[in-house]
Amino acid sequence: MTGSQRREQLVDVAKALFAEKGFDGASVEEIANRARVSKPVVYEHFGGKEGIYAVVVDREMQALLSRMTAALTEDAHPRALLERAAGALLDYVESSADGFRIMVRDSPVAMATGTFSSLLGDIASQVEHILARQFGARGYDPRLSALYSQALVGMVALTGQWWLEVREPKKEEVAAHLVNLAWNGLSHLEHEPTLRERG
Repeated sequence: MTGSQRREQLVDVAKALFAEKGFDGASVEEIANRARVSKPVVYEHFGGKEGIYAVVVDREMQALLSRMTAALTEDAHPRALLERAAGALLDYVESSADGFRIMVRDSPVAMATGTFSSLLGDIASQVEHILARQFGARGYDPRLSALYSQALVGMVALTGQWWLEVREPKKEEVAAHLVNLAWNGLSHLEHEPTLRERG
């Protein structure tokens, strides 16, 4: 193998191992054994477990962010954007289950791209800009778009975590139910909501 091929092999092996055992449960020795190389080869390419873990997480975060960014083009109807966003996340969960498992765990390593929660914050920021325009056009307070974007992104991400393990119902049905809850709730927003009971 060339150096770049070996590096890719090690990343693939490490990704599967981190998804299976978590950061703490995986070791450089096991990564090396599964890749059929010596431990020094792993150290040579990544400097240790933290280095290879950071590469795996960074790649997965960029892959998910790219999908979500592509889904949130601003030239579509708000409902279509909801459908695209839910679909993009569930597509990612389906096609990169190992990567998603790794990202949703608490990361023990500080990385340039941050954590899964900071990634969701980046996505929510994009949603916020879209919602602010829609709120303004419909007579709602655009300053509340930050709150609603966090709620929507959180709802989709948490549902994705749940669906990762159960895989039922089918992906398209899960997306349809997410959109149903979000859209039908959003389409009937009260301008000044209040709680009916206070605990």
